[in-house]
Amino acid sequence: MRLLALAILFAIAPLAIAQRPQQNLTPEQTKALIAKRESIEKQLEDVAIIDRKVMVPMRDGVRMAADIYRPKDTSKKYPIIFSRTPYNFNFWDVRLGTYRDMTNELDAVKRGYVLVEMNERGHFFSEGNYDILGAPLTDADDQFTWMSTQPWSSGKIGLIGCSSTAEWQLAAASLGNKALTTIIPESFGAGVGKVGPYNEQGNWYRGGAVQMLFIDWLYGEQNQVRPTFPKDTTQADLIKASKMFDLAPAMPPVDWAKAFEHLPEQDIISAVGGPKGIFSDKMDNTTGGAMIQRTPNDPAWRKGGIWQSDTMPIHVPGYWFMTWYDVSTGPNLAAYNFVRNDATNPAKDQQYAVIAPTLHCGYKRATENTVVGERSMGDARLDYDALTYAWFDHFLKGEDNGVLEKQPKVTYFTMGSNKWQHANSWPPEGAKPITLTLTSGGHANTLHGDGKLEFASTTPTPAKSKLKPTPDVADLFVYDPMHPTPSYGGNVCCAANTIPGMGGALDQRKMEERPDILVYTSEPLKEGIEVSGPITATLYVSSDVKDTDVTVKVIDVLPDGTAYNLDETIQRLRYRDGDDHTVWMEKDKVYKVTLSPMNTSNFFDAGHRIRIEVAGSNFPRFDRNLNTGGNNYDETNGVVAHTQIHHSTQYPSAITLSVVKH
Repeated sequence: MRLLALAILFAIAPLAIAQRPQQNLTPEQTKALIAKRESIEKQLEDVAIIDRKVMVPMRDGVRMAADIYRPKDTSKKYPIIFSRTPYNFNFWDVRLGTYRDMTNELDAVKRGYVLVEMNERGHFFSEGNYDILGAPLTDADDQFTWMSTQPWSSGKIGLIGCSSTAEWQLAAASLGNKALTTIIPESFGAGVGKVGPYNEQGNWYRGGAVQMLFIDWLYGEQNQVRPTFPKDTTQADLIKASKMFDLAPAMPPVDWAKAFEHLPEQDIISAVGGPKGIFSDKMDNTTGGAMIQRTPNDPAWRKGGIWQSDTMPIHVPGYWFMTWYDVSTGPNLAAYNFVRNDATNPAKDQQYAVIAPTLHCGYKRATENTVVGERSMGDARLDYDALTYAWFDHFLKGEDNGVLEKQPKVTYFTMGSNKWQHANSWPPEGAKPITLTLTSGGHANTLHGDGKLEFASTTPTPAKSKLKPTPDVADLFVYDPMHPTPSYGGNVCCAANTIPGMGGALDQRKMEERPDILVYTSEPLKEGIEVSGPITATLYVSSDVKDTDVTVKVIDVLPDGTAYNLDETIQRLRYRDGDDHTVWMEKDKVYKVTLSPMNTSNFFDAGHRIRIEVAGSNFPRFDRNLNTGGNNYDETNGVVAHTQIHHSTQYPSAITLSVVKH
């Protein structure tokens, strides 16, 4: 739970609240920290007009709570940096009776900005009930209009924030409010519904399987019963109240590693005594039925604040920040590319991206030796404040600072070589698809099996007439949903104690001793190759059940055998032909399955090997398929699946990499 709290803490960076003093600080250290906080608050009072607990009205009469910090010189009007969040930004640390760190607020005011922090509907001092991504979407429109018409406002607004402080930005930007000038979304995957090859509905799905991270997150966020204040409470009394009640829920601790094992899945939150809410209860609001009961194509996903690329055009400049070990790097990159191609000029040419090697919202935690999981990325630091303020200075203040000319369209970190690189597009220009085919003698199970990856033609699908016919060989793995293949590291967010290492790159060899994992490995590379861009796995699959899952991991194997995971994906086979309908499998019939693309930038040095793992689950990163063909979410019993991966001339199972040659 402490790690989850830290994930939430950093989820609103760079406008983050300060971490409370650690329990192991000495009294002298605690005293020094408190003195520093109070000093910054006094500096802020010297330069800023501070207006806290301002209740901003929405069109339906519900009011959102905002803290506003603006320069004292009232002869000027100022642009606004707006951070809207479901997380706690209360200025007063109730437990310690002192100010939270106001460094970010002080910095924004000194730079000539108004900083507005506002809570989502139904959180803390904001009124109403929370729904995923702060529906109704009209809240954003009302907030932009209110801020832009204040006497201290220049009429220009820029958005910034990470995770849930970013995810609402995309749909809000599509509204076309004239005050919204630019966005800086960071690790924003849960705001993306459908774009390109992804239909995740805000990180809820991947390949039709449920991404379980949201379940424990919703446990602490979906409270429909919470302390509130009467509507006639004065602003002065709300400020006083915030020094006594910051309204941060202290949820009873839960062992989520155990809780996620509960069946049926729809009862996971109620089984740990959690509150009712949108996870499994049909709420009387605008977004429709319970989330766990929706299919990937349910119309209810389009009634809230999730951005859908086909109906929500974005025509404002954007500075997009992503990370390689986030839960949603693929959809993030697809969203960036879509807006870059779809926006009208000049916004079309004003889309820039940064991709760091860290975990979710981990930009500022990069050091001289940045370690993600167990793998060192070297010095992965960037000056994010300099980047973001230069962006705001240009678009919100109109400064001719050359930021668009100085910055490349895409700044990305390549793991393995451990260096920042630049490109004009994603994937980088010149990236070519290289295909490796799966082969074996029929015993690819475990690290010690005979599964191999062999370099094929440079085209993804060589013409069959040019191929020497090969007999069909199939590798069998047994997937038991009552004993699923566990997650180990990986591309995650907010996973509490459910996944070892809390994500990132971990040596997978321990996992690869399991017989329910197929392992395919290339020969050592004679020369290094850079893989930067999408990675697509196409498998030919048969099984003895009507529905099951196939998962894939892509891995960099070092000369000493250490096997670092890069990205992972899954496909629920009932959705193999699209998320808008289900198709069942016939026993032992072979089906072509193309999984949603993985993404990375990794340099496989000479002597390294490329590996993929294939299994039937990656739990609890994704929910387990009970293999019955039923609803899955309301079932308690599963059946064992005997699944085969075929590879031959007729069934060319393969993985296609995006290779950049310099």
